[in-house]
Amino acid sequence: MFLLLFACKSKTEISKSEPPNIIIILVDDAGYVDFGFMGSKDLETPNIDALAKSGVVFTDAHVSATVCAPSRAGLITGKYQQRFGFEANGTGGIGLSDDVVTMADVFKTNGYNTYALGKWHLGEDASDHPNNRGFDEFYGFLAGSRSYFPLENPSKAQMLQHNGKRVVFEGYMTDVLGDQSVNYIQESADKPFFMYLSYNAVHTPMHAKVEHLKKFKYHPRKELASMTWSLDENIGKLIKELEDSCKRNNTLIYFLSDNGGAHNNQSFVGTLKGWKGNKFEGGHRVPFVMSWPNHLQPKTFDGLTSSLDIFTTSLSASGIEKPKDLTLDGVNLLPFLKNEKQVNPHEVLFWRKLDESAVRRDDSKLIQLEGYGSVLYDLNLDLGETKDISLINTNKLQELQTQYKKWEATLVAPLWDESKPWMEVTYHIHKQLMQNKEPDYKDIWSPAFKNRNEFD
Repeated sequence: MFLLLFACKSKTEISKSEPPNIIIILVDDAGYVDFGFMGSKDLETPNIDALAKSGVVFTDAHVSATVCAPSRAGLITGKYQQRFGFEANGTGGIGLSDDVVTMADVFKTNGYNTYALGKWHLGEDASDHPNNRGFDEFYGFLAGSRSYFPLENPSKAQMLQHNGKRVVFEGYMTDVLGDQSVNYIQESADKPFFMYLSYNAVHTPMHAKVEHLKKFKYHPRKELASMTWSLDENIGKLIKELEDSCKRNNTLIYFLSDNGGAHNNQSFVGTLKGWKGNKFEGGHRVPFVMSWPNHLQPKTFDGLTSSLDIFTTSLSASGIEKPKDLTLDGVNLLPFLKNEKQVNPHEVLFWRKLDESAVRRDDSKLIQLEGYGSVLYDLNLDLGETKDISLINTNKLQELQTQYKKWEATLVAPLWDESKPWMEVTYHIHKQLMQNKEPDYKDIWSPAFKNRNEFD
């Protein structure tokens, strides 16, 4: 043990000049307060909490979309996904545009080993396969969701695969992905690596291991508690391997959810309004941690930040120059976290998915629903978004509407939309929430949806 500590100390002394390893731990549909470090009192997340304690916890962090696929498209490209038509959920049979550059493309070109694990959800065609989008290795599945347990005859999109070849596995998907993340760290002994570790937990279906369901059998959210415990265990495995291999201090780790908690996975967003799929804070404000022990002091950071910042920040941390023809919408967070800059990383953020849109400038937030209207909130005074001030602050309303239109003019038309039933569901939810009402239905399986009046 002493020799290991001495070796790691010696390694630490020189590692500040070495390119860091980069790991993005992306979880799926997690509630804003469903981790201990975010205030959860009932879900146990000791390893994730330790990761948060070692780094920067962001209190005002957001993703670029409120549903899975476009959020991932924005994160992996560092730009608003609407710039290349990836706006609606799903992949439309198109996926990522062929000319879009990913983080993996850039890091691979600059000598990194690149690994993608878990849920992809960015396209199923050969041109969109992770191995053709900059990743040396892909160990995961292409679809947006699947069983956590083995499937007898999975579809091509749902099968667990390694670089296109089906992997027949036993056990629980979260464990399988966790074990493989450790394997890739061990394989990357002589080169820096970029790892995109995209767990499907805690997305539905609500599958958990029997022993964990027993552990939490009296828990009011026993399935979510069990799934979260498995997630935490496997993140703990990853951290331990980094420590044992003396890589931890020079590994920059991001931890975040791809969007807000879903209405159907027992998640909890605390005092926030809304959930996955809508433009209220519960849909796009997410838990976000950034840990890099050699370079960042543990702290809480309240500035306005985005998942779009991960690409730009990682380039800066790695000393990689941004390709001249590459447009990125994120900012480098490091100067803000090191107190070299004292302002907000972002002055303004935008969201759009078909009929629904939003813009945030400072503490003012505008939400718009095409064909219905708009609402304006002051998040400093009303984080729960219950008091529409659009009628008493018309100047701010016009200012944000003008700024939104300028941003919208830089986008391309969506390359696909969503099915009419789902568009109706999201329209209904937005309209009801804008009126501070409880929506009559939240998905297409609700009995109330089957008896509704279209676009009520």
